[in-house]
Amino acid sequence: MNAMGRSARSGAGGVLSGVRYFFEGLGWVARHPRQWLFGLVPALVALVLYIIALVLLGTYAGRIAALVTPFADGWSPGARDALRFLLGLATFALGLVLAVVTFTAVTLAIGGPFYEKLAERVEDDLGGAPPEPDVPLWRSIARSVRDSVITLGYVLMFSVPLFVLGFVPVVGQTVVPVLGAAVSGFFLTVELTALAMERRGLPRRRRFALLRADKGPVLGFGVLAFLVFLIPFGAVVAMPAAVAGATVMVRHRLAPG
Repeated sequence: MNAMGRSARSGAGGVLSGVRYFFEGLGWVARHPRQWLFGLVPALVALVLYIIALVLLGTYAGRIAALVTPFADGWSPGARDALRFLLGLATFALGLVLAVVTFTAVTLAIGGPFYEKLAERVEDDLGGAPPEPDVPLWRSIARSVRDSVITLGYVLMFSVPLFVLGFVPVVGQTVVPVLGAAVSGFFLTVELTALAMERRGLPRRRRFALLRADKGPVLGFGVLAFLVFLIPFGAVVAMPAAVAGATVMVRHRLAPG
């Protein structure tokens, strides 16, 4: 396809098609409630782990702030405490951001067999799942962990500077949230489509190339998923639907045939 055709596919229509795939995933789990319950198990386990981690972070955020600001020990109590309170608050806020953008990867890592089976059943409903690649289980797990770590590195590379820019007046309240949603949405789609793409034998570099080449549906799907995941418990409830929708999108749009 030429550049103009690809651009047209990735325009507003492409964004809307990505939104549609997310709702198709919701429709699929609504028609298969047992599969929805099946997919909730790893998301609930991940939620408990994240709640524990965030409680610990909130408990020790003040101590972390004190450890990284020894230069403030000689300040007046008011100035020192104000600095450390703000730094502790920023530390916890960064932890929340990282929790949102890493929840999907951790949930998929915990519930790999659950979501692989769910994705397979979605494809069976659509006409049959591709055969699984002839790869040893240990190698498949090692590759998935490596790919998730690399993806997390990309997420941090974008998220940390955006988090810092969020404190800049005006820009931090207008441009940064939009960019943050786009970046988080893109990498959510990277994680959610990995199951269906790996089943087609597509390595990480090829998967990234396909996603970058058709950004419209990738962003439409991912940003909507990101916004849903921001709702309290939304990530847990919607995870099975997101996996189902990502599977449909891979099959029909990103890697058809």
